[in-house]
Amino acid sequence: MASSEPAAPSRRERNKQQKLARITAAAGELFDRYGIDDVTTLQIADAADIGTGTLFLYARSKAELLLLVQNTHYADAIDRGLAASAAATSTIAAIMALVEPVVECNRRQVDNGRTYLRELVFGDPEEPHHRRGLELIQRVDDAYVDILQRDEQLTATEASLLARTISAAMFVTLASAAHLRSTNAQICLDIRAQVQAVLRTERTDRGKDLHLGLAP
Repeated sequence: MASSEPAAPSRRERNKQQKLARITAAAGELFDRYGIDDVTTLQIADAADIGTGTLFLYARSKAELLLLVQNTHYADAIDRGLAASAAATSTIAAIMALVEPVVECNRRQVDNGRTYLRELVFGDPEEPHHRRGLELIQRVDDAYVDILQRDEQLTATEASLLARTISAAMFVTLASAAHLRSTNAQICLDIRAQVQAVLRTERTDRGKDLHLGLAP
């Protein structure tokens, strides 16, 4: 009878994963300490104890290395946000429970965070680390949709439109030069005000549609 246990990874696969972990840790430490602009790929390769040729097998550029590192941080932040939002007692509280750890993650090093956002918008979507970043954004949007359908009783289409609007508000606020010296709390307050305005407008429009008999 064939075993249902998954096959153990080969030695080659284990070596690849170990190198990837060293690269991620080395790049993350250097980016956090100096910022992406003041770190070279040679420094990262030396810190990871690999050659630069090997480094480029895992990420083709410094920007892709930043995506690799930031994606790891973002995934952890999203997990924390999802857990917190599940216990929230209102729409705005649930949404902000997701937003706050993402803001904290993005701004652990402000220049890195802004570069990460720029790479997600203008980078190559076929590149694996870029694609992973887009998947993380979609994961947050999907969570917004679930919250909006649960708490606001919206259709999937309505909730999806609002979710993308909320994501855009967070993205623009984090990328804005006006917030370069703002605290995380100030940025979250700004995003919260925008989300409240969006929800208020949606509720008003829905009420008008009900009054006019136009609601689905």
